[in-house]
Amino acid sequence: MKSTRLLRSAGFFVFGLASTGLFAQQSGADHALDCVIEPNATIKIGSADEGILAEVAVGRGDRVKQGDLLARLDAELERLTAELAKLRADSDVEVRSRVAQLAFRRRDTQRLSDLQAKNAVPETEFDKAKVETQLAQLSVEAAKKDREIAAVERLRAQESLSRRSIRSPVDGIVEEVVLSPGEYVHKQVSLMTIAAIDPLYVEVYVPVSAFGRITKGMRAVVTPEDPVGGTYDAEVTVVDPVFDPASRTFGVRLELPNPDYRLPAGLRCRVRFPEQATGRPGVAPPTLPAAAN
Repeated sequence: MKSTRLLRSAGFFVFGLASTGLFAQQSGADHALDCVIEPNATIKIGSADEGILAEVAVGRGDRVKQGDLLARLDAELERLTAELAKLRADSDVEVRSRVAQLAFRRRDTQRLSDLQAKNAVPETEFDKAKVETQLAQLSVEAAKKDREIAAVERLRAQESLSRRSIRSPVDGIVEEVVLSPGEYVHKQVSLMTIAAIDPLYVEVYVPVSAFGRITKGMRAVVTPEDPVGGTYDAEVTVVDPVFDPASRTFGVRLELPNPDYRLPAGLRCRVRFPEQATGRPGVAPPTLPAAAN
């Protein structure tokens, strides 16, 4: 991961130098800056649980939607645990049993109360009946609480079972599948990589002379390299507040809609900002459709 970031930083440094030269020296018709089209996120999919991988539901290059099943771990034990928890949560036998006992104790206490009023039974026997009734009441409350706990345990068992199914956190493209069924999955290994490419991010380094004139919400025209080509309307979403002192540039990110996945990520490109943003001949704020060839 660190080496990837270093390579990317090095690449942007080169683009920054190239952009500075183009921006400062070109006097022809093309005053566009070099840029790179990237996914808005590259996600290494892992598992919250460990176990044997039972199924991989997608392959390299497949499109996935958020929530789609990607892979499944062996879950027989979790399934049985969830079924057992369901049976316990659904059963009300213990509660009904304790309620019946309480009803009996109350009738018995009332009978002894009537007899005690006539001095037909000792007072201690009546007191004992009252205590047993109170204990029966507490027993009913405990049985109800145990059933509430069983319901929570059922939810926990179901959640544990659901965690054995690994689902996509985003819409995107499967970039790489690392593991196969039968392999052991643990928390330190990734199963696959998904690239989210709608929208795409366009990264460009702009000379410091344009700082303050390129702002969030500004529109620009992006031209991907051949053989893709075409021109696309993009919007500035990030303007870095920190300059790169070596190249005398600052980073700008544009957001490029890609709803039909027409554009691949990883392309080099050229971006042209409006003339008022760069101080050089450019383009008016674009009014292009999402894609035009």
